[in-house]
Amino acid sequence: MRRTIAVALLSIALGAASSAQGQALPLSEKSIDVPGFADFLVVDGDTVWTTNDGRVEQWAVGGKRASVAVPRPCGTMALASGSLWVANCKDGDIYRIDPRTSEVLAKIPAGVGPSGELNVVAGAGSIWAPSETTGKIARIDPAMNAVVGIIDVAAGTSYLSFGFDALWAASGKSETLQRIDPASGAVTHTIPLGKTPGFLAAGEGAVWVQEQGDGTLARIDPAKVEVTGRVKVGDNLKWGDVDTGGGRVWLRTTDDQMFVVIDPRSLEILARAGKPSGSGALRYTPAGIWTSAHDLHTMSWWTAAP
Repeated sequence: MRRTIAVALLSIALGAASSAQGQALPLSEKSIDVPGFADFLVVDGDTVWTTNDGRVEQWAVGGKRASVAVPRPCGTMALASGSLWVANCKDGDIYRIDPRTSEVLAKIPAGVGPSGELNVVAGAGSIWAPSETTGKIARIDPAMNAVVGIIDVAAGTSYLSFGFDALWAASGKSETLQRIDPASGAVTHTIPLGKTPGFLAAGEGAVWVQEQGDGTLARIDPAKVEVTGRVKVGDNLKWGDVDTGGGRVWLRTTDDQMFVVIDPRSLEILARAGKPSGSGALRYTPAGIWTSAHDLHTMSWWTAAP
């Protein structure tokens, strides 16, 4: 019942916000102190996993639930095949962790890193991990705990998302977005993007890519594989994060505010929420929004204001 009420309140808040361009969103923030450098997030039921200094941690609104040592966890994580998949930029491998017991089940050499700004994603029964130094993406079979394929992509590719039956790969160095057929491993399309493409998300009818150097978010039609619109958010979109859900696009920013809410059809900025707090991550859930602010050593749980 509480989840149902939360979803309804969040929907009401978003509906109210749509009446004016970029007005303040009526949300309530629950700030949680997280020592260290809490950064990338993945939702696990009513909890969230975050990367931190030398570890990944599971948190709920009420406090920390678990901690698992990883030498240098980096980038977004994936939850798939009953496991948490974490890139370790110190050794270039992928840690497979049982989220119920916090046991490390496997360490799989994959050549990830080294910068730490990257995505590990799941899709088509596989785990996908990029190597920006080699311009390759490793395909991991969860049944074998091994790399079973290597895909050559644009130089500097480190950002991935899976959706619309494809793997999407963005390169900040090459300033491109590539569509990859997961069945064949072939790159089917390559399109140019703006300055310094970054994190991306596939959902709400499109693929959404930060153009960090331009301060814009690009919308790509997944069928035509072409840019169909852009929304100017700020002077830049350095770092940050992006997610989709609930009929909205959610964009974590570093400057001006904590995050913005965007209508995927009109590309209108519906709301700007929170104070600027440096870089961090964001993940949507139907009950609320998780954000991290590693410079402030906090995470926040956002719900509709009472």
